[in-house]
Amino acid sequence: FNEFVMALMFVAIIGLGPFAGILALFIHTTGILGKVFSEAIEAIEPGQVEAVVSTGSGAGQVISFSVIPQVMPTIVSYSLLRFESNVRSATILGFCGAGGIGFLMFDKLNGYLYREVCTMMIMVILSVSIIDFLCGKLRNYFI
Repeated sequence: FNEFVMALMFVAIIGLGPFAGILALFIHTTGILGKVFSEAIEAIEPGQVEAVVSTGSGAGQVISFSVIPQVMPTIVSYSLLRFESNVRSATILGFCGAGGIGFLMFDKLNGYLYREVCTMMIMVILSVSIIDFLCGKLRNYFI
């Protein structure tokens, strides 16, 4: 399910508020990252694992020196991607009644307080832009 569908389900189950949005984002992100990480681990180069095993290394050393270095770029990249996506989605989820700044924006919009809505939108855009910039720097550092 999409995080928006999940948010609507959680709003119906537990009511309005930020907890419904947090649950929706958490479950959706956990599912996506679990699938991507498991596929990344399955796709590692077996030769590197065999080389580390042939030196007499234990399971912890095999994971530390062959598995993690191969999957780290994928883990970092997708984790940052989901973080960026969750920041954007959190605002939209608020319009669905899942709390947060989106809910405040919706409330102010219904009260015809357009200056406050505009200020909130500018803050969201600035926050997303800063997060996008920082995540790009982190991606360049790790990948």
